[in-house]
Amino acid sequence: MMQELKPNRLQTYSFIASMPVIDFVLNFILYDNEIFHKSTIWLYSFPLIYFIGIGSWRAQVALQNWIQHRYPTLKQTRNRVERLLLLVIPTMSVSILFIFFLYDRFHIIDYSIKPNDLEYGLMVGFSVNLVFVTLFEVDYVVERMKESILEKESLKQEAMQHEFDSLKNQVNPHFLFNCFNTLSSLISEDKQRAEVFLNELSKVYRYLLRNNEDGLSTVENEIRFIRSYYGLLKTRHGEALQLTIEIDKRYHSYLLPSLTLQLLVENVVKHNVISKTYPLVIEIFTTAGNKLVVNNNLQRRTVKAPSNRVGLDNIKAKYELLNQKGFQVMEDGKNFTVVLPLIWNNANEAERWLLKETKYN
Repeated sequence: MMQELKPNRLQTYSFIASMPVIDFVLNFILYDNEIFHKSTIWLYSFPLIYFIGIGSWRAQVALQNWIQHRYPTLKQTRNRVERLLLLVIPTMSVSILFIFFLYDRFHIIDYSIKPNDLEYGLMVGFSVNLVFVTLFEVDYVVERMKESILEKESLKQEAMQHEFDSLKNQVNPHFLFNCFNTLSSLISEDKQRAEVFLNELSKVYRYLLRNNEDGLSTVENEIRFIRSYYGLLKTRHGEALQLTIEIDKRYHSYLLPSLTLQLLVENVVKHNVISKTYPLVIEIFTTAGNKLVVNNNLQRRTVKAPSNRVGLDNIKAKYELLNQKGFQVMEDGKNFTVVLPLIWNNANEAERWLLKETKYN
């Protein structure tokens, strides 16, 4: 509590800068033009008033800081200002009266109260106190507003990160469930292919777990991973599923939400008919304007597969949280196309999302 009552830097510097001026004005009121002729005024009166001013300043600062400590929030500004007006503003006026009565009582350097001395002194005290109390209160309010803005921003970032993490955590169980279904089918159909699938699954899932810790991944890593993931699908579907990838190398270092391509490919396989007669073709390519496109020919299943809307909604939500515009979903009857905006991989983006690049082996 005692620490809260101590003067801050602004209060200290304000006193150091203003007290010599106040000291001179009060001595001028006390002795008029004599201050230019009597050295005793400079030797005794100036130090005495300065010493009294230190005590008055410390009392005023302690009282103001106590009021701010007692009513600290922006919502309590009205209560704080009312008490400052009632308690702090009069502090220096009382000190001024004390100085005049002290000098008059002991006739310090032959002083006696003259007409208007108290009036002038009180005007000085009130004016000085009003200026500095207002200055200190404005400084206090500005600091609280800065803290409030930072706190709100911090809470917003925490909420966004929590939501982003929730979206990431939806992916692993969903993917694992589908893979186990595929593995179960393969075991009954072809045990050798099931063994190959299981080996590939362990590799892919290891990468999936590691890379899903990060919010963003490079295009190069995502493409490398989707090739392996396609290997799993190929084990099951053979030539009935085809994937073509054309990525401009200049986009390799760009970023996109982790596992986005896996979600999109999984979505395509889930909702379309796959047969050797009518192969399902998935194309992944980049275009001008920092875009990555995932396109497939439409072969809708007659019976819709059950969906929990994890795929497209998940990706859309991630881009919204990243405040990245340009995510599009288009359908023209023959093709289904998803456009993904690529994110420039700079130091700020990496630091913000704590990207820890993991190479897939």
